[in-house]
Amino acid sequence: MKSWIFLSVAILTEVVATSALKASDGFSRIMPSIVVIVGYVLSFYFLSLALKTIPVGIAYATWAGLGIMLITVIAWVMYGQKLDLGALVGMTLILAGVVVMNLFSSVTPH
Repeated sequence: MKSWIFLSVAILTEVVATSALKASDGFSRIMPSIVVIVGYVLSFYFLSLALKTIPVGIAYATWAGLGIMLITVIAWVMYGQKLDLGALVGMTLILAGVVVMNLFSSVTPH
């Protein structure tokens, strides 16, 4: 269970860092740039801890899938990014894939 907490922290810190990446304006603004660097360092550190017990393919697919979902919601709320039907269907399929993999794969430690 501890590894899944580490993976959750990795996902959240990666999402914060990616959100700050847009705000850093090409690393020309210092505070968002610091958030990006610290966020990515923490993200990879916690991902490395999660990988001690979670298979890398499962961890990365979960990290990427949930990260896509969260970043898209943040972009919609904070930056006014528009989502069309294709984007919503695609994200639903990504989320479904992560859920199926984590609930029904025999590779995933439950």
